[in-house]
Amino acid sequence: MDFNLKEGLKAKAEMTVTDKDTALSFGSGEVKVFATPVMIGLMENASLKAVDKLLPQGHATVGTYLEVRHLSATPVGMKVTAQAELVKIEGRTLIFQVEVYDEVEKIGEGIHHRFIVPLENFIEKCNDKLKK
Repeated sequence: MDFNLKEGLKAKAEMTVTDKDTALSFGSGEVKVFATPVMIGLMENASLKAVDKLLPQGHATVGTYLEVRHLSATPVGMKVTAQAELVKIEGRTLIFQVEVYDEVEKIGEGIHHRFIVPLENFIEKCNDKLKK
């Protein structure tokens, strides 16, 4: 199936860091700063926003791979923005360059892969695990 996607598609996702988004609250560290797992979620959100709306009905993307560097700490109350660009298409695998900035500097970067799935089949296969 041809998905009519092209390299260069971009999107952003933004949020303001709250107490629940910190490493201390999330359980990924002992410091009250923006948590790496939350940053990763924001990266994934920007990536799916770049392409999912362009897919045919009944299809979506799922994250399959991340290579991420968290470069700088961000305090509670500061806005962060993730930017994703589709840089390569390999069949149903989509490869994104992702970067995250707070109000002062770049705080994260990486590569993210998403895979195009027929949603109904994907959910059915996942739910089949409950039967085993």
